[in-house]
Amino acid sequence: MGKLGGFLQIERHGIAYRDPSERAHDYQEFVVERPEAELRDQGARCMDCGVPFCHNGCPLGNLIPDWNDLVYRDRWREAIAQLHATNNFPDFTGRLCPAPCEAACVLEIREGDSVTIKQIEHAIVDRAFREGWIKPEPPKRETGQSVAVVGSGPAGMAAAQQLRRIGHAVTLFERDEAAGGLVRFGVPDFKISKTVVERRVQQLIAEGVELRCGVDVGTDIGVQELRERFDAVVLATGSRVPRDLSVPGRELGGVHFAMDYLYQRNRFVASEYGPEPSVPAPSAAASVVGEPISAAGKHVVVIGGGDTGADCVGNSLREGALSIVQLELLPEPPEHRPDARTPWPEWPLKYRLSYAMEEARTAAVGEQDYSVTTTHFSGDAGGNVAALHIAEAAPAPPFAPVPGTERELPAQLVLLAMGFLHPEQGLLDQLGVEKDPRGNVKAVKPYTTSVAGVFAAGDARRGQSLIVWAINEGRQCARMVDRYLAGLRNGSAPLSHDEGIAGHAGADEGPEGPPEHVGPGVPAG
Repeated sequence: MGKLGGFLQIERHGIAYRDPSERAHDYQEFVVERPEAELRDQGARCMDCGVPFCHNGCPLGNLIPDWNDLVYRDRWREAIAQLHATNNFPDFTGRLCPAPCEAACVLEIREGDSVTIKQIEHAIVDRAFREGWIKPEPPKRETGQSVAVVGSGPAGMAAAQQLRRIGHAVTLFERDEAAGGLVRFGVPDFKISKTVVERRVQQLIAEGVELRCGVDVGTDIGVQELRERFDAVVLATGSRVPRDLSVPGRELGGVHFAMDYLYQRNRFVASEYGPEPSVPAPSAAASVVGEPISAAGKHVVVIGGGDTGADCVGNSLREGALSIVQLELLPEPPEHRPDARTPWPEWPLKYRLSYAMEEARTAAVGEQDYSVTTTHFSGDAGGNVAALHIAEAAPAPPFAPVPGTERELPAQLVLLAMGFLHPEQGLLDQLGVEKDPRGNVKAVKPYTTSVAGVFAAGDARRGQSLIVWAINEGRQCARMVDRYLAGLRNGSAPLSHDEGIAGHAGADEGPEGPPEHVGPGVPAG
């Protein structure tokens, strides 16, 4: 364990951030890594509990007390080995995961006192890359079998890496111009530099994964050809159909889905600062929304209070928006953990100031409102949005507008960041896989679809969720694919019903982390 009694003697020091007035003018990562001596002290606070509830909070089952102790003892190389034992991409999760493990830490029984697990994870993997400890791990033998992984987000990348290291020939298909999924094109560089994503992509390539960017499976390559060329197929296409807002005026110019805007901003940053994409951007990318989306010099309204909405706020601020208002349909959460609703070790439904709203308020252009419903949009003579008409929302579904509370917000750009419904249906229909009532791929056995040899992982299977769930699903799906291929290879029945092989009997059980309307925000420090 860490230092005996360390949690009583050492004060918690959370993640450090660059000053909001400084960072809002660039696209560099805003997290500041603490000196190693401080990180060792933070690792010393871990009590190595007899029942480590942090495991309950982490879908990956990360060996958190183990690597906390190794950091405390200055054994960093062993720490990265323990970290990689359960997590292919701790450099992703150490930057983007909201850290439900910290909410479940036993020290968090005293709110705000948990071990700083996330920043220790971040520091371990970044030091490991600096020291050259992380190297490609190609397989020692080849199985002679092949797998197509469709979608290169965290789930697809994890599945591809696991399957390749076993010895299968893996082709990773991505319709965009570079791998990484929404980590590449949805999340801004100031949260995760795309060089961090690209170094993992290059690791996959060095291990022997064939990466085919700019290929839209189902269009550029047919499903029949896919099934004939590969022994198994993994669907990791994500949950990409956005929730729309069906109110009068939705058709006006200047009302866009958040992801259309974020894709454009990430492509802009890549063109200015790199890294260069693997292939040119798809020709359809520029025409998806008709013309470039810009927040510069505009009054911007972001509808949706989660991470995607916060990323829209952060990008709009950096573009030079005149004002940014972020609206949330649900009531404002309480300042502290409401024990009656979300007792420890559950994820606490409490207010968190997002990094982006902190920046916008510092610049005196940001406003965040709760319990607000949109009634309609109104436009100008050119057919573009000019104002958003809103009202106070009732506190319970269907969150109807409260009479007498109507007001108007000026808006020349409205970004809809209200979450995602399900995967795009075209490829699923072509493959003929069964779907659940929400439109996700239905798993008839763990990670196994209704079509023999076709598997599913990540948001495409479970719905919109956390990055840690995506990586976990990719890893466990790879185990099921390998079992299936071993059965084909050995001439036995391809996969008996063994739920335990997926890591746990209930593949959907476990912590969901924050709900869609509450982002991780900026910790108090």
